[in-house]
Amino acid sequence: MTFKSVVKLTILGVALGALVSCGGLRRGSDADSYGQGGSGADPTNRAIPVQERETTIWDIFRKDNSDVTVKVNKYIWAASLEVLDFLPVESVDPFSGVIVTGFGTPPGGGRSYRATILVRDPALDARSLHVALQTRGGRAVSDSTVRAVEDAILARARQLRIRDGRF
Repeated sequence: MTFKSVVKLTILGVALGALVSCGGLRRGSDADSYGQGGSGADPTNRAIPVQERETTIWDIFRKDNSDVTVKVNKYIWAASLEVLDFLPVESVDPFSGVIVTGFGTPPGGGRSYRATILVRDPALDARSLHVALQTRGGRAVSDSTVRAVEDAILARARQLRIRDGRF
């Protein structure tokens, strides 16, 4: 064994020991924590409430219960893609409601923009939509421009909803 491998194994052992020691109880023994004896710090000897389960490093290896879904408004989602169709789409995540675009120039405009859209609620409401615009220089766009883009997206979303016949 080389010196490097011995050092690596030692560091790994210390790190593993530190992780294993993190999962212990916080007060007294098991009996004291559940109020089944022992004097502890409580003079009346009542049961001390304990959380059902502490979060540990091993939770990342447990089976994930992914029954929870995030819902986004389909009309706002579609309207965002339609209104900002001059921007190249870089990333789309319908589960979290995020659309990230690359830089593009609007028709009739001279400045290049990039947008990040967040649809955070299933309601067809202005609070469900958040748009962040950025110029190629990295500067944020004025609030009035962002508001105009949000208004255009919401107006198109309402048109799509009416066309769908669910109004």
